[in-house]
Amino acid sequence: MGKLVAAIGKLLCCVQVDQSTVAIKERFGKFEDVLDPGCHCVPWIIGSRVSGKLTLRLRQMDVRCETKTKDNVFVTIVASIQYRAMEDKANDAYYKLSNPKSQIQSYVFDVIRASIPKLQLDDVFEQKNDIAKSVEQELEKAMFAYGYEIVQTLIVDIEPDEKVKKAMNEINAAARMRVAANEKAEAEKIVQIKRAEGEAEAKYLSGLGIARQRQAIVDGLRDSVLGFSGNVPGTSAKDVMDLVLLTQYFDTMKEIGASSKSSAVFLPHGPGAVADIASQIRNGFLQASTHHA
Repeated sequence: MGKLVAAIGKLLCCVQVDQSTVAIKERFGKFEDVLDPGCHCVPWIIGSRVSGKLTLRLRQMDVRCETKTKDNVFVTIVASIQYRAMEDKANDAYYKLSNPKSQIQSYVFDVIRASIPKLQLDDVFEQKNDIAKSVEQELEKAMFAYGYEIVQTLIVDIEPDEKVKKAMNEINAAARMRVAANEKAEAEKIVQIKRAEGEAEAKYLSGLGIARQRQAIVDGLRDSVLGFSGNVPGTSAKDVMDLVLLTQYFDTMKEIGASSKSSAVFLPHGPGAVADIASQIRNGFLQASTHHA
C-alpha cells in the first residue's frame, strides 16, 4: 500500500518530507532548493527531482583515541560528540561531506593527540573538561564550514593501560596504609603518654598519702606522749615512747601469729632485742618527723 501511494505521488509530482528532515531538490543535476517538512510538488517532467534527504535530529558518536601522556603512559580517551546538521546550511551539509562521522573523528584524533602528550597522567584526569572544550572549539570551527553544528563534546572515559591502573591502585593502597600506620602510631603514642601521666600522678598521690600517713602517726604518737605524761606524773617522754612502741611491737607479733596466710617469721626476742627494736622504730619516726618539718 505504501509503495502504491509513493508511486502515485511520484506520478503526480508530489513529495512528502518528514518532520526533523529536509530534502535536497535538484533540477537537471544542479542544486535548486531545500524542502522543509511537508508535501511539495517536484515536477519531474521538467527535470526536477529530490536528490536525497538530510536529518536535522541531534546525533551522537563516540570516538576512541589511543595516545601517550607526557610521562609515557598509553591511555585510551573516549570522547562523546553530539552534533546535527544546520537547517540553513543543509546544502553544505549534504554536498560538502560524504561521511561527516569520519571527518569529526579525524578532528577529534588531531586535538586529543596534540594536547594529551603535553600532560602528566594525573593532569589528564584533572583537566578532562579543558580537553573536551578544546575538542569542541576545534570541531566548531571546522564543521561549521560543512554545515554541521557541534552541540556538546564530553570526555566520558580515560582508560590507562591495565598494568598502569594496577600500579596506581597499589600506590594508593600503600599510601592509605602508610596514613593508617601513622594514625595508629600517633594513637599509641597518646595512650602511652596518658598512661605515663597517670602513673606519675598515681605515684605522686601515693607518696603524698604515705607522707600524710606518717605525719598522722607522728602526730598521734605526740598526742599520746603528751597525754600520758600529763596524767602520770614523773614519766618522761622517752618512757612513754618506749611503752607505746613496745605495745605496737606486741600487737604486730599478735597479728602475724593470728594471720592464717602468714609464713614463718623469725625475729630476735628478748629484753635486749625489744629495746633495740624500740630504738630503731623511735629513730625512724623521729627522722620522718624531722624530714617532714
